[in-house]
Amino acid sequence: VQLQASGGGLVQPGGSLRLSCVASGSIFNFNVRGWYRQAPGKQRELVASISTGGSRNYADSVKGRFTVSRDNTKNTIYLQMNSLKPEDTAVYYCKAIRVTERGVQVDYWGQGTQVTVSS
Repeated sequence: VQLQASGGGLVQPGGSLRLSCVASGSIFNFNVRGWYRQAPGKQRELVASISTGGSRNYADSVKGRFTVSRDNTKNTIYLQMNSLKPEDTAVYYCKAIRVTERGVQVDYWGQGTQVTVSS
C-alpha cells in the first residue's frame, strides 16, 4: 500500500488549501483514514479522521475550519483547510488504518506535505 499526499504549499493567513491523499497498491477496505501534522519541535498530532461509515473526528484546534472527506471511487481522502492560521504550519501526513480479521491494527503512512501559513 502506498499513500501519496499532495496539495501543500505557502498560503497567507486566512487563506485556504486542499490536501489530497491517494491510496494505491494493495487496496484494502481501510477502517479509518485521516490526517496528522507535525510542527517543528512538536509531536505528531491528529488533525482529522473519517471512518468507513463516514464518522468524522477533528482536533479542537481545527473544528469549524477544516473538513475531511473521502471519495472511495478514487481511493482518496481530502482535507479542506479554510481560515488558515500561522499555527497550522506543519508537515501534514495522511494515514490509513486497517483492522485485520484477527483484530490486529495495521497502520499505513504517506509521505508528508508541507503547509506553511505566513504573510
